[in-house]
Amino acid sequence: MPERLNVRPNLGRSNLERARSQPAASGKAIPEDRILDAAADAVLQVGLDRLTMADLAVRAGVARGTLYRRWENVRAVVAALLTREWARVVAESVPQDLPTARERLVTGAVRTIATIRAHPIHRAIVESDPELLVPYVFQRLGRTPAHMLSTLEDGLRTGHEDGSVRVLDPVLQARTVLLLAWSFVVTAPVVVGSTTGAGPELDALDAQLATALDQYLSPDPEDGRT
Repeated sequence: MPERLNVRPNLGRSNLERARSQPAASGKAIPEDRILDAAADAVLQVGLDRLTMADLAVRAGVARGTLYRRWENVRAVVAALLTREWARVVAESVPQDLPTARERLVTGAVRTIATIRAHPIHRAIVESDPELLVPYVFQRLGRTPAHMLSTLEDGLRTGHEDGSVRVLDPVLQARTVLLLAWSFVVTAPVVVGSTTGAGPELDALDAQLATALDQYLSPDPEDGRT
């Protein structure tokens, strides 16, 4: 593992700004991003617990029927919003300029959790209606973790091929990495008493996570690989 592993998240334009810079879809169909952007603004301004489908329809400039044809309630809309946002975070967090798959995996995993943890939408949900996150902790996997697992598995297989990752079942390895990393999103702010999901104490914990993941993924010296 490099002596100085840069795992800080991308601090450029926000995900919402990037989404809104995309050209609108043509035709009569209402672009989904337009509705999800409105949902993001609403969550940030009034909180999830006070948001209604009627309010969201006004903010998005659509009829309530348009919303109900796609989602059954506000929580379903916000779940779609989170899926969009976190998929973008994952895609943007994995560096392509590091020499080995293991370095890319470790750096990408830590950047991903640091970005999600401090993301304004995640913080707003934690503050206004944290129960939205409970089913994804105790009851079901959800689309975002499933996407993360698939991305991890692909990266692990690449690491097996280039010799930088210990060769084990990639499904088992991906689940282990996700479980280790995700606790730093949900639990780490509570442990250090952070209300923002960021700060020097969390940076220090993220560095420890990077070390733990790197050691877990490193090949056994007896394999004759480095």
